[in-house]
Amino acid sequence: MDSNEKIRLQKIIADAGIASRRKAEELIEKGAVTVNGKRAQIGDKADPLKDKIVVAGRQIIVKKSARKYYIMLHKPRGFITTMSDEGGRKCVAELVDEIPARLFPVGRLDKDSEGLLFMTNDGDFANMISHPSTHFAKTYRVTVHPRITEEQLTELTTGVVIDGRKSMPASVRVVTAEKERTVLEIVLEEGRNRQIRKMCEALGLEVARLKRTAIGPVKLGMLQPGKWRELEPDEMRKIRAYQNKLASRRQDDE
Repeated sequence: MDSNEKIRLQKIIADAGIASRRKAEELIEKGAVTVNGKRAQIGDKADPLKDKIVVAGRQIIVKKSARKYYIMLHKPRGFITTMSDEGGRKCVAELVDEIPARLFPVGRLDKDSEGLLFMTNDGDFANMISHPSTHFAKTYRVTVHPRITEEQLTELTTGVVIDGRKSMPASVRVVTAEKERTVLEIVLEEGRNRQIRKMCEALGLEVARLKRTAIGPVKLGMLQPGKWRELEPDEMRKIRAYQNKLASRRQDDE
């Protein structure tokens, strides 16, 4: 591998399963990454098989045959979507600790939410799904109190101002409507922090339960809370096809 074939540091870090590409860029900016003893800069490249790359005191050891894992996890409520926590809170890492690789979550679900979460050690896969520019759809089943009005339903669909910025239009469907509660299916193509909770709060609705049921074309199905399995080859093909469809749509919009 010559200098023209070196790889960007954020990709090396992501492929090593240490962090997503965006998190890797943050680590580089903070000065937590060195290459052969020198502080790295955004845009730097390296040879992962020859250069000594250290991230937050930990050296990256790359093997050509390192296996990639693509995991579907049913995150239970009460777990945070990180690999470790100084406060001793329960982390999703505990649920996949038998896998012989350092995985990281693709996107997030907050502590009080549950449902489908992908975990991987493939930075490209994580970036494809979680980067804001891809608009990879996520489907949620949301129980709110009290019963939703037509006006509130319209606002959820067309967009709600949260954190000073209006959310993208969403697909919202009423699953069941009772006197004091409504169960909704909400499909989002953006992934802002605690977005559904903030959207509902802005409209005077209380979220009693929030469960992610699908990411793109892949559904949670009957996988039980706290359990995981590897994505099937057919599911991986559907994800790639869906990603290609989104890419074509972005090109048509340009």
